[in-house]
Amino acid sequence: MLYTKNRIQYTLCMKKVMNLNDLAANVLQQQRSTPDVIADTLREAILRGILQEGQSLRQDEIATKFGVSRIPVREALRQLEAEGLVTFHLNRGAMVSVLSPNEVQEICEIRSALEVMAIQLAIPNLAESNLEKAAMILDEINRVTDATSWAKQNWEFHAALYTLANRPRLLKMIQNLHTNMFRYAHRQMEQVDYLESSQKEHYQLLDACRQKDTKAAVKILKRHIDAAANQLQP
Repeated sequence: MLYTKNRIQYTLCMKKVMNLNDLAANVLQQQRSTPDVIADTLREAILRGILQEGQSLRQDEIATKFGVSRIPVREALRQLEAEGLVTFHLNRGAMVSVLSPNEVQEICEIRSALEVMAIQLAIPNLAESNLEKAAMILDEINRVTDATSWAKQNWEFHAALYTLANRPRLLKMIQNLHTNMFRYAHRQMEQVDYLESSQKEHYQLLDACRQKDTKAAVKILKRHIDAAANQLQP
């Protein structure tokens, strides 16, 4: 597993290549409801850094871009508000949410509490097929070259384990926290040492789950999330 400078440079230039129009064209090809299509496009733009923290999201401009009224745009923005990606301000409208260092720390602390609960509930139910699926995702993470794909595969790995907790509301809460942190994935991909350490912890967590060692899994998971929190601090 090697995270080279070439991969990092490729990751950073991807943000410049893609724009909101490109994302909209891709998502519009899918058979989804209009608010969902708009939400998917804006979410992807936020996570890729095309829409920056604090950037205004004018409903009339978005409606024009998609050729729709402001009603589905408003619904889409409310979806993203529920996910923590958009904030509504009085007299200023919707903006891409800004997370302070304290808020990033808080999200990681909540992640730790919820994910520890999830892994404790999941381990007794994990079958070999679940573990093999998680292992395959780790192999895919070794090959990704852009920050957004890395963040999504990172979530897929954790979800492959947590799903067996059989707590769908808990899983959704954890997913929203991960989604909020996706936008910072490019920072993490700039740190080769962090990526290698993170992936090493993934394999350690998988091994603890395979051994049904809940105590070890909890310890590894807490260390893993703490490392992510520390890496994202200024």
